[in-house]
Amino acid sequence: MLREKYKDYKIILASGSPRRQQFLRDLDIDFEIRLKEVDEIYPEELHGVAIPEYLARLKSTAFDGELNNREMLITSDTIVWHEGKALGKPVDYDDAVAMLKSLSGKTHIVYTAVCFKTISTFDMITAKTEVTLHLISTEEIKYYLDKFAPFDKAGSYGIQDWIGNIGVASINGTYTNVMGLPVDLVYDYLKKHNI
Repeated sequence: MLREKYKDYKIILASGSPRRQQFLRDLDIDFEIRLKEVDEIYPEELHGVAIPEYLARLKSTAFDGELNNREMLITSDTIVWHEGKALGKPVDYDDAVAMLKSLSGKTHIVYTAVCFKTISTFDMITAKTEVTLHLISTEEIKYYLDKFAPFDKAGSYGIQDWIGNIGVASINGTYTNVMGLPVDLVYDYLKKHNI
């Protein structure tokens, strides 16, 4: 459906995430990947969803003046929000252990912001998903980190991995959001809007 709608246009995904790239392929969209180095630093006073909103917008501004009238840029950012702070990607193994221990037996929120930018428009959508984990033992955490090495993931876990299968007690919201892109919302936006 979307392939036909956008056949005369170019969708640009500014993300090196294999998961986000696969999600767009799953939507059957022709797109190209364009990456730019962006320092993902946000003002300390930002909280919750304001952080990925700021970072997704920041990523889009790196392309200012570069789009033509037949292109749409998609940028996004995802954070894990837990006990009043953002959990990004772990800095090392010990940091990953500490993150997962802090998430064990509790509910956290995954926020994603997605920006759609053309030469003349800018739109943003956001998603919020609450994830509750069972109590996960230190032994299980170390097994997961050793076997799956989720060090490129916010919060030190991938819901699609082993730990998602054994550790997730409940989800309230969009599942794919926890993987880094709320595919249903992206599809709905692309279906309703035009370049």
